[in-house]
Amino acid sequence: MSIKQRLEDDIKAAMKGGDTLTRDTARLIKAAVLNREKEKGGALDDREAVDVLSRMSRQYRESIETYRGAGRDDLAAKEQAELDVLTRYMPRQLTREEVAELAQRAAAEVGASGPGDRGKVMGKLMPQVRGQADGAMVNEIVGETLQALAERGEA
Repeated sequence: MSIKQRLEDDIKAAMKGGDTLTRDTARLIKAAVLNREKEKGGALDDREAVDVLSRMSRQYRESIETYRGAGRDDLAAKEQAELDVLTRYMPRQLTREEVAELAQRAAAEVGASGPGDRGKVMGKLMPQVRGQADGAMVNEIVGETLQALAERGEA
């Protein structure tokens, strides 16, 4: 079942069940997907819809961080609840360990030797993890992986 169909079904079920959080968040997601379709000039496949979800997820995480930094835990909690709903429509998220393993493999494939090869490794890795891992986490792990490679090379 496509993401768009799941959204439609969940909106209907949430309306019947009185689940306003799911209803409102699913409507917001659906609107973002429809807006992207208008920009593109055609229907999105699930991969493209996941890109929209990933962008929204990143925005939610940034908002949560900002709200917590400003001491607005009430707003952070609301954003977290909406992020939890959004996560239902995303592919299974990779663990930090899984991303680290993929980063090491990508570094070996491109012949990376240190931090200067970040662009090569990210270019190889991001298409593999798109929609399944937060880009900031991937970037951090790639940095750690490349730093470890550089340190081994110097030793």
